[in-house]
Amino acid sequence: MNKIDFVITWVDGDDPAWQKERAQYAVGKGMDASVCRYRDWNNLQYWFRGVEKFAPWVNRIYFVTWGHVPSWLNINHKKLQIVRHEEFLPQEYLPTFNINAIELNLHRIQGLSEQFVFFNDDMFIIRRMHPEDFFKNGLPRDCCIETAVAQDDFNNPFAHILLNDAALVNMHFAKREMIRKNWKKWFHPIYGLNMLRNVLMLPYGKFSGFKYTHMPSPFLKKTYQRLWNEEQEILDSVCRNKFRTVFDLNQYVIKYWQYMEGMYIPQSLHIGRFYTIGKDDDMIQRTLRGQERKMICLNDDMCVKDVEKTKWDIIEAFETVLPEKSSYER
Repeated sequence: MNKIDFVITWVDGDDPAWQKERAQYAVGKGMDASVCRYRDWNNLQYWFRGVEKFAPWVNRIYFVTWGHVPSWLNINHKKLQIVRHEEFLPQEYLPTFNINAIELNLHRIQGLSEQFVFFNDDMFIIRRMHPEDFFKNGLPRDCCIETAVAQDDFNNPFAHILLNDAALVNMHFAKREMIRKNWKKWFHPIYGLNMLRNVLMLPYGKFSGFKYTHMPSPFLKKTYQRLWNEEQEILDSVCRNKFRTVFDLNQYVIKYWQYMEGMYIPQSLHIGRFYTIGKDDDMIQRTLRGQERKMICLNDDMCVKDVEKTKWDIIEAFETVLPEKSSYER
């Protein structure tokens, strides 16, 4: 079996030193620096517990951070490598408070395996997983389902970024040719009824966008390298933005590139569920406590009314599944 590393990014938005550095840079038009981008829900220990209990086969974990680490983290764990931004990001991009700049440079992490899975810190493993859930025959497992961006999404900065991602791949790949080359993957039965989305989007000459799953992303480093070779100027421009902007690209452009090259194996959408805290609280409780999926994403949102109560409700649900400390905790 080829080595598979995990990469997770984390920031402590309450760190005074980080706040002081961040305050030195003005937030301009089109930038997104809202508090929910940096808010800590005090549940990161359950990410490590989930990995140790349900994915013990992981080779190494690269913990990407501005410089701070949780006080409870066992930084001497043999599988854990703390990676500070300055240790892999080019100097001209530092400091950065833009997750997109970080995501687009993950391949630069020294020692990172060719096959790796990228996690945001709101994505958790809550049931037994196997390497084949992320990679099969040396290729990433992923859901390639074309979709249109809904009109309401244009008020969402993230939707703009996904449109930018799709626009870039349209510059390099002809839609009908790509589908013809990989039609067995494009219309794979594992997608269930969602396969009909790909059928319905066939008449359109360009890729409009792809279904947003917000699950951990399996990547090949060589795909990163090819994209940087092709679009150095555009990626460099994005990575110089100190904060996330509507003009950015993000890690999804790497996923789309893998789709275009056929460098993936179809994966079921049922492997995980995406929820928004404050909107889907009942479903979060049910999915967590019942371990209804292998993975869950708990997306932060400004709509959370009672942050402290919601935080403890989620922690209590995690405790029903992952009550024992992991060896990644002191």
